[in-house]
Amino acid sequence: MTKSQTIAIVGPTASGKSSLAERVASELNTSIVSIDAMQVYRGMDIGTAKSYPRNDTVKLYMVDVADLNEDYSVALFQADARTCIDRMLAEGVPAVLCGGTGLYLDAVIDEMDFPSGDVKGASRRAYEEIANREGVEALHRLLEQRDPQAASLIHPHNVRRVVRALEMADEGVSYAVQNQRLKVRKPHYQTSLWALDMDRAVLYRRIDMRVDQMFDDGLVQEVEGLMSRGLRESTTARQAIGYKEVIEALEGRFTLDEARTLIKTRTRRYAKRQLSWIRRDGRARILDMGMLGEDGALELILSSEREGC
Repeated sequence: MTKSQTIAIVGPTASGKSSLAERVASELNTSIVSIDAMQVYRGMDIGTAKSYPRNDTVKLYMVDVADLNEDYSVALFQADARTCIDRMLAEGVPAVLCGGTGLYLDAVIDEMDFPSGDVKGASRRAYEEIANREGVEALHRLLEQRDPQAASLIHPHNVRRVVRALEMADEGVSYAVQNQRLKVRKPHYQTSLWALDMDRAVLYRRIDMRVDQMFDDGLVQEVEGLMSRGLRESTTARQAIGYKEVIEALEGRFTLDEARTLIKTRTRRYAKRQLSWIRRDGRARILDMGMLGEDGALELILSSEREGC
């Protein structure tokens, strides 16, 4: 068995994480655990760029585990993902983690406890109703009034976290204070963390090409089908980049061409946030994909595992 219990491959969207993770998992005779907040939802395939392994011997876990209307929290993800990882460790192989949702990765590989909250509580339903009726910005303004420090930490479109921060304010607890405590890292698994990097212009071209391919693959039709299954009413899933814009276009707020352009812009901004998270975390070894290529990155990861460092 290699020294690492988990090998995490992270990086901005469209950087090639899935392909590299599959090759690493294949070489180590193990499987992949997806670390993506939106790929957990069934049916959200094209817009989340779900990539299933081409190698039948490599399994992919933590995708398609929740329905659109489920309140699938990071705490639930933590428990389910660790079950998958512990099963692999019991079989004598490390788990390969792959994804771009920093909080979900931290929740799995670090010791993090989350307040459970009352999922079916009246206050949660009331806050979610405000988001649905008045918009996510109105809900975020309410948080600014109740807990300005927490509001400064949470993006208005992260409805789930805004709602949780408001619930905590009702309980006399500050989300900001709780968030600061979560930054004290204590590893749950011994993890080797690798981050893909490339020239920003190249990355942005890859993002644009991916968005165009999503539309060619039927993103609009996927969204239409999911809307008939309740996507519009889903507090979390409907906020995903790609889905939010297409929903608004189908509702007549702008054209589908404008939605395509907006998705590209917002995806680039999201990639910047992912890169910022990697820099702040500071634990990842950077893989310069322009210099190494996928073959070189694979060899570097495997050689590190063989050497146990």
